[in-house]
Amino acid sequence: MAAKKKHTLPEEVVNRKAKREYEILETLEAGICLMGTEVKALRGGLVSLAEAFVRSTPEGLWLEGAHFGEYVHAHQNNHPALRKRRLLVHKMEAFKMHQKLKEKGLTMIPLRMYFSGRWAKVEIALGRGRRMHDKREVIKNREAEREVRRHNR
Repeated sequence: MAAKKKHTLPEEVVNRKAKREYEILETLEAGICLMGTEVKALRGGLVSLAEAFVRSTPEGLWLEGAHFGEYVHAHQNNHPALRKRRLLVHKMEAFKMHQKLKEKGLTMIPLRMYFSGRWAKVEIALGRGRRMHDKREVIKNREAEREVRRHNR
């Protein structure tokens, strides 16, 4: 008998717009406080980071705007989809990021959310927004590199 193929769910959620919209200057890995149903939603790939951002407050770093879809088996004990979630970083790391955010035009955005062992982690980045001509230039350079690789084969 042929062995059944195990269906694996995506345990990593990527913010695809982040690298297109922002110039990434620095990254940091942070833990995240989640409720049980939010962990199940993340394991099931029901999370969207498209509109998410990180806010720095005196209490620490908070992930806002991340949409955690409803976990269907939780029925009435489900989590709110768009609540603020605390990011777990050392105080000095949070303070350094807060100081860098004071620079004009910088923002913190989540790049991806994944599991490291049994812990949920978020990779956050300090970035500067790109203008339209910068985006076009990046696309032009990427296509030129692709052409060079294609001719070198």
